[in-house]
Amino acid sequence: MEYQGNPVSEGIAVGKVLRYERFTPKIEEKTLRPEEVEPAVRHYEEARGGAKAELEHIRDSFGAGGEDKKKIITAHLDILMDVAMDEEIRQAIHGKMLPAENAIQKVYSKYIRRIGKAKDALIRERATDMKDVCTRILRNCAGVREQSLAVLPQPVIVFADDLFPSDTASLDRSKVLAIVTEVGGPTSHTAIIARSYEIPALLGVADALRLVADGERVIVDAVDGRLITQPTEEQVRAYEKKRAEFAKKAAETKKYIGIEPVTADGEKIEVELNIGSASVPELQGSKYTTGVGLFRTEFLYMGRDTLPTEEEQYDIYRKVLTEFGDRPVTLRTLDIGGDKKLDCMDLPKEDNPFLGNRALRLCLSHRDLFKTQLRAALRAGTIGNLWIMFPMVGSLDDIRNAKQVVQEVRGDLDREHIPYGKNIKIGIMIEIPSIAMIADLAVKEVDFASIGTNDLCQYTTAADRLNPTVAPYYQSYHPAMFRLIRYVAQEFKKAGKPLCVCGEMGGDKLAMPVLLGFGIRRISMGLASVANVKRILSRLTVARAEELAENVCRQETAADAAAYLKSALADIL
Repeated sequence: MEYQGNPVSEGIAVGKVLRYERFTPKIEEKTLRPEEVEPAVRHYEEARGGAKAELEHIRDSFGAGGEDKKKIITAHLDILMDVAMDEEIRQAIHGKMLPAENAIQKVYSKYIRRIGKAKDALIRERATDMKDVCTRILRNCAGVREQSLAVLPQPVIVFADDLFPSDTASLDRSKVLAIVTEVGGPTSHTAIIARSYEIPALLGVADALRLVADGERVIVDAVDGRLITQPTEEQVRAYEKKRAEFAKKAAETKKYIGIEPVTADGEKIEVELNIGSASVPELQGSKYTTGVGLFRTEFLYMGRDTLPTEEEQYDIYRKVLTEFGDRPVTLRTLDIGGDKKLDCMDLPKEDNPFLGNRALRLCLSHRDLFKTQLRAALRAGTIGNLWIMFPMVGSLDDIRNAKQVVQEVRGDLDREHIPYGKNIKIGIMIEIPSIAMIADLAVKEVDFASIGTNDLCQYTTAADRLNPTVAPYYQSYHPAMFRLIRYVAQEFKKAGKPLCVCGEMGGDKLAMPVLLGFGIRRISMGLASVANVKRILSRLTVARAEELAENVCRQETAADAAAYLKSALADIL
């Protein structure tokens, strides 16, 4: 059988299925009858024993080089076998007549809340470990086998409804052949992670989990957007050949990663990096790029029960700035909301979160949160070349309010005699049409701007970029998109101020040449796109890019624009 999906990270995979479904505890409030108490204690003991066996197996599976992971697992074992908590759980079952699940959750929740309020950052981090251990015991209580993407016994193709940052943070990249999900589009978290890890990914496959069984062999064609279940041997051989050809072409492209980003007629282009953390694999991209065009700081807040402290943030920002030296590092302030939620903040549910209290709006309504991040950033700005950028800006009022908070933080640091960067550039993300349409006014308020094409497309086309049912309406090549970008580029060029594109269009092989034609000379992308962008640049002249830009704005539909670009660029793609 053949099914269609959205190929968001190119590649071919043939392999066995792993159906990944996150465990969510479901606990009903009830009390035990006297005769149920001892069975409940035994149930707890068995679940605890099962959790212990799992953790020991995971710890023992890490080979050489896995010492850091072993330490984490050892810490989880220490929590699991904690004598005080064990005694409290038993007392809750005996004394309060609570079922094992209720007793476990009650006791662990108490300690998680207590530790989450600790002043020491290292102690607070234990709250996240405790939450993981609690979920592990409860899963064993429910008799559900463990699923982890961190430890995989063999190479697999991961099928899921969706993957969250916590799922991908410890992903065993060497064992994941491909990713298939039911939801998500080219700008979703899963898509961005898949591209950065160079894992083929097919998203938006309707009912994907119901189409396959664990261990079943499937083919994922994340080039042409096909999922093939129950493939014939002939299909397998054909796709093995296609995979080999794709790998050969990818290897040839990678040879370009170390070259200077210069067009065929000698124009220097700033090819910058999108990062989400200060991890070693991400920072390796510093060798091949001219700076950080987008530092997604929200990933520092995700997957934890407490907000990162000023010192934690300062250390991470300083690490990135040190790595890039005098090259610019553009730090986007906290961009939470929409598709990104935090465990460490209790935010109200919104009917339409993409149009709700998110990003800069959220920061302006939570000044303490905003000021803590700005303090850390400004202090780190004494090292390197820091640029600070505000997301979700819709008006001049937004810009002025955000700049006012920066001034307040500078004043606080002055009064406390704390050194901070004095010459930090302040800029905005252009991702709402309202600010794009007044670029001539916005440019007077900022030092620079960056176009976030993911959200700009979503808001321009009124299509949720994560909703597969409206995927045909989310059109990156919509003529309105190109015309908006052209207008913004013209206004920033007139003012002589830097303009970057840091959305997915920056690394898009068809769109990137158009951006150059508009006069944009800074583009930022995930590391996986850098080599191919440099390859295309080396074969493209500025005059040709300008001709492409002029012609694409004359197209009537997104399909027309895509067809034109594919034809016009066929010789260099």
